[in-house]
Amino acid sequence: MAAPFETILIANRGEIACRVIRTCRRLGIRTIAVYSEADADAQHVRLADIAYPIGGPRPQDSYLRIEAILEAARAGGAQAIHPGYGFLSENVAFARACAEAGIVFIGPRPQSIEAMGSKAAAKALMEKHGVPLVPGYHGDGQDGAFLAEQARRTGFPLMIKAAAGGGGKGMRIVREECAFAEALASAQREAQSAFGDARVILERYVEHPRHIEFQVFGDAHGRVIHLNERECSAQRRYQKVLEETPSPFLTPERRAAMGAAAVAAARAVDYVGAGTVEFIVGQDGSFYFMEMNTRLQVEHPVTEMTLGLDLVEWQLRVAAGEPLPLAQEDIRARGHAIELRLYAEDPQQGFLPGSGRLERLRLPQPSAQVRVDAGVIEGDTVTIFYDPMIAKLIVHDADRDLALQRMREALAGCAVVGPKSNVEFLERLVRHPAVTEGRIDTGYIDRHLDEFLPADGEADRDALFAAAVVCLLDEEAAAQAHAARDGDPHSPWAQADGWRLGHAGRRVVVLDGRGGRHTVDARGHAGRYALACGDDACAVDGARLADDTLSARFDGVGRRWRVGRHGPRVTVHDGTRRHGFTHAPAFAFEAGAADAADRVLAPMPGRIVLVKAEVGAAVQEGDELLVMEAMKMELTLRAPRGGTIEAVQAAPGEFVEADAMLVRLAEA
Repeated sequence: MAAPFETILIANRGEIACRVIRTCRRLGIRTIAVYSEADADAQHVRLADIAYPIGGPRPQDSYLRIEAILEAARAGGAQAIHPGYGFLSENVAFARACAEAGIVFIGPRPQSIEAMGSKAAAKALMEKHGVPLVPGYHGDGQDGAFLAEQARRTGFPLMIKAAAGGGGKGMRIVREECAFAEALASAQREAQSAFGDARVILERYVEHPRHIEFQVFGDAHGRVIHLNERECSAQRRYQKVLEETPSPFLTPERRAAMGAAAVAAARAVDYVGAGTVEFIVGQDGSFYFMEMNTRLQVEHPVTEMTLGLDLVEWQLRVAAGEPLPLAQEDIRARGHAIELRLYAEDPQQGFLPGSGRLERLRLPQPSAQVRVDAGVIEGDTVTIFYDPMIAKLIVHDADRDLALQRMREALAGCAVVGPKSNVEFLERLVRHPAVTEGRIDTGYIDRHLDEFLPADGEADRDALFAAAVVCLLDEEAAAQAHAARDGDPHSPWAQADGWRLGHAGRRVVVLDGRGGRHTVDARGHAGRYALACGDDACAVDGARLADDTLSARFDGVGRRWRVGRHGPRVTVHDGTRRHGFTHAPAFAFEAGAADAADRVLAPMPGRIVLVKAEVGAAVQEGDELLVMEAMKMELTLRAPRGGTIEAVQAAPGEFVEADAMLVRLAEA
């Protein structure tokens, strides 16, 4: 089959731009990327055949500049523009500008975007075409007293919504009439700020609703079909967290009724291309039109996984004038698919977006049942200017339980070092009973957020000992590698076992993690250790690290842990939860507790050979305090000034890290 276009421009960035490029490559279509100053080294720029700069890092200076994007399209010879999602994807002025420039807009007609762009106008149109609506007010009157009267008629609780936008902006739940005026003013201010339009609509609030949407597709020949539903009820602050298909809530009868309503909604605006009709669904199964998104959705991959389709290819072919490749009766779903969004954000700080360099990024290995849509790779930077998505994880299996288990395995294979991520939140999400039992509603996560976040308290004992074993094995491997480079692999110093004359040495592993700082005393080497931390003790045998996996017997019980390491950070995952620690210098002294002139620090990793310093002893500047061995040389460490020794935090035979505090002098 011939490619629908020779060259297209993608007016977007990140994972959706990369995803569109992949389909175009498969079809033999040349791609043009555009990029802001912040995205000069981004993956979509590297993947495209050609890329043009379009302005500064802020969206309004680049990805929202219609004329700059059209100029890039003309310069590259693009026949069509794919808008992705977000930015200009639902901007009627952009769709019209493309048409005026003689460039195909890969999306619906401008009049369809305009009809659905206003929530109020869209609901009035849906009412005419028999699509179920939540009782409420969707008119043009915006006087405060008039809206208060409409609120009384609608009944409480009700929802105030911005008429011109979505994404949770300009939305307020009002449970009592006395709170309406204040909530209205707040919603109007927020709507004006976010969308430049303070108009609102009122809707009766459906308690504990589900959010279920239908993927629709229309062509220029008058055909419209739906591609089944996606349930998006797992949300926080109106933002989707988990999407899946099929919905665990819908019966075949409800699915058929909602699908028919979705198609009716699309037909009402002569829809062409990919779109999504979103419904609010009550606990009794009643459903109501919420809005229509006139673009491809972030969560479209779950539909693709269950149907075996490429919706971007459908978009391209429909935009080129081809008919839909399938009829409604040809749509046959297989299995269950789930999508999660991996973000650079801190769930414990109100999901505050993060930024910074991805020092390490490990994602699941893609397969027939695991898909990863990412716009970044290790070493890239998550900027402050755009959505902090790292990747979308999509899994598919024969049924929902198997798909959830596959997602748990996929999450266990993720590691993000750099900006904080929501990976631990996602792991708790896919194990929570409300999710596994399919009973979550749109407000559940916000009502029970503490159930999805790590609890304060002590570190997990088994995880602490596993992390300590990782540090011990790494230490031994480093010592052996160093000795081999120096041509003396049989030196007792190459064992990193705390060896000293007379008896087996003691080693100390200090780990900062949940519950504070933990000091693990260790004896042994080569995978066999006696560990102790406070009142807890553990005998470890057969410990081995291979392919980022630790296997060992802990008190005789065989265990496997996935391991992530980056610098001092150590993460161990038991298949259910991940546990993060920071490997601190064994004799570290907290910064700021004393001036540098009061401390003697280890200049590099090594072993203490001799300790002359004694607590309470008076010393003069330059007096010998310790001797340590590093890189097969002895180093003498001397007093930085005269004074009295207040603390000695090292003993002969101890292995110390660089910058570990060894001796502290009393304040002068």
